[in-house]
Amino acid sequence: MTQKEPIRLFEERKVRAIWDDEQEEWYFSIVDVISILTDSPNPRKYWSVLKTRLKREGSELTTNCSQLKMQAADGKKYLTDVANTEQLFRLIQSVPSPKAEPFKLWIAQVAKERLEQMQDPELSIEQAMADYNDWAIRIIGSIND
Repeated sequence: MTQKEPIRLFEERKVRAIWDDEQEEWYFSIVDVISILTDSPNPRKYWSVLKTRLKREGSELTTNCSQLKMQAADGKKYLTDVANTEQLFRLIQSVPSPKAEPFKLWIAQVAKERLEQMQDPELSIEQAMADYNDWAIRIIGSIND
């Protein structure tokens, strides 16, 4: 595994993340995300209860999550439940918390836009051009810094 810089959804709070070279994707600490979304005094317990509820409902989310060694606050590495980006978005949708609502709304908006792009491919091209322009501006800005 190589350390790279992941996209940060939770700018003000730390979410441990690790890049898996073999899978070519990021994995995020589920307990860290639960902590941020719920402000639970015991995010590990919250995740344990949520896992049980999700299993009862027939969700495959908990089955598909894996464990990776991540550094804890004490500096040691422990096996930690992790989720890739897709699993993370599914997890966010399962958390009944006001803090999760902005993410749920954003996910719904992105899904709506994607469906519109599937109906009208020209929208995809326009979005790609806008994304490319934003990317180019960031690259040029980083060169000038």
